[in-house]
Amino acid sequence: MLKINMFSSADKIKGQGVGSAYNELVKMLNKHFSTQFDIKINKFTKSDISHYHTVDPTFYISTFFKKRRGLRIGYVHFLPETLEGSIDIFSPFQKIFDAYLISFYKRMDQLVVVNPSFIPKLAKAGIKTEKVTYIPNFVSNEIFFEETAEEKKEARQQFGFNVSDLIVLGAGQIQQRKGLDDFIQLANDNPNIQFVWAGGFSFGKITDGYDRYKKVYDNPPKNLRFTGIISRSELAKYYNIADVFLLPSFNELFPMCILEAFNTGTPVMLRDLDLYHAIIEDDYIKTRDIKEMQEALDSIFSDKDKLIKYKEKSQKAAVFYSEENVAKIWFDYYSQSIKK
Repeated sequence: MLKINMFSSADKIKGQGVGSAYNELVKMLNKHFSTQFDIKINKFTKSDISHYHTVDPTFYISTFFKKRRGLRIGYVHFLPETLEGSIDIFSPFQKIFDAYLISFYKRMDQLVVVNPSFIPKLAKAGIKTEKVTYIPNFVSNEIFFEETAEEKKEARQQFGFNVSDLIVLGAGQIQQRKGLDDFIQLANDNPNIQFVWAGGFSFGKITDGYDRYKKVYDNPPKNLRFTGIISRSELAKYYNIADVFLLPSFNELFPMCILEAFNTGTPVMLRDLDLYHAIIEDDYIKTRDIKEMQEALDSIFSDKDKLIKYKEKSQKAAVFYSEENVAKIWFDYYSQSIKK
């Protein structure tokens, strides 16, 4: 039995994707491999594998006790550039943190990325590509699944929407890099459509653009709802009542919310970032800017057949990124890494 120590503080801050990805992985490993893996959380006991999910200073120090840590695996949930537009940090401190982050990754024996497009960026930072492996994120279909038409109808009534309402859902932390300005503007420009943003200020007042977004959060347009940070089960219901999921982010790795939308069979619209091409190809409605987002909304709501097409694409993608598929990848990765 492999002894695996998971090191993470990701679930201390609610409403962020890193915490969701970490919790999904631990739950999956315990569910499928309880007899093969002995998993401990934030214990500095001797292990075969130490898997680092966050870059806490205490975790960094622990990497120097290599005999006790065993194989050191780092999970690359973000890079310096992906933090831009997330939190507002005094520039000199931001540079120090960026250097620390890369130093942390260099301390690892192996790295796992959730998007292959970040491998060359790690190489540019001086990290050997042969120690980097791509393993995609996934979400549990026990929470995120497509409900029946009757259940969706009841959920709409529960949340105060009409059955005939057109609903566009966005999700994630309220911060500039998520493209909130475009989402808010679309709500202003389309009073006939209901817009919902599921998420809140996970990092409080240090969130980039906090004061500006807080004003809209407290006094949104009539057709725009901010749910705040909600439970995953409630979030799943919002996906199910949405006609389309829209994520206008400028910077991402592999957002958990896209997989959540896939699992509920919700058509997905994204700002067409290059990094998506390597992982989800043509499974989403591609838009470059707010003008194309508006055109796409006009098109899909005037021709519901297009929504059916992208609903089927979401359902197909959900199978590929299923828990069962990714579970096998993780089992093989841990087992083969130890053999090497």
